Amino acid sequence: MDAISNEGPLDGPRLGEIPADLAEVLSNRGAKQINLYRALSHSPEIVRAWLDFIWTLRDDCLISRSLRELVILRTAIRHDSPYEWHHHVLMAEAVGVTAKQIAELPNWSESSAFNGLERAALELTDAICDGSVPPELRAAAANWFNEREFVEIVVTAAAYVMVPRVLAALAVPMESDIEVSDSDA
Repeated sequence: MDAISNEGPLDGPRLGEIPADLAEVLSNRGAKQINLYRALSHSPEIVRAWLDFIWTLRDDCLISRSLRELVILRTAIRHDSPYEWHHHVLMAEAVGVTAKQIAELPNWSESSAFNGLERAALELTDAICDGSVPPELRAAAANWFNEREFVEIVVTAAAYVMVPRVLAALAVPMESDIEVSDSDA
């Protein structure tokens, strides 16, 4: 087998240096150089694409940020991702997701804390996490959204299914010494 790198075996997390241009972008946004970005920085092209994609989901969607944060938190629960939960619970609180909703998100389907739109998004998110969206569920969820919003909620849920898998595969450690702003993760 040909070696890809002479850095030695990947026996633990490797956090790289964020490329200077991205460090400046992060600074201008008031975002921190979180460990996820540092782990992805071993491939500058990947970290640039990651930030463009994730920040587009965060900043350029019609769907409310609070609804997107509920979806993201639900994916963190479903994929047992304390890292993602830690970062996004702060963001969810900042955009008005209530403490009751956060507390009841693990059992959202039994809770009265969520309205019809939120319930439709969370049910769709659970199906995406399961890897199969039945046609009747897709049709029911689509009734709550216009076509653009439906694409946005589906892609947000699917992208944040990917995030915990990347975090786990790269063994990205939780930051212990920084406060996360609402523009991180």
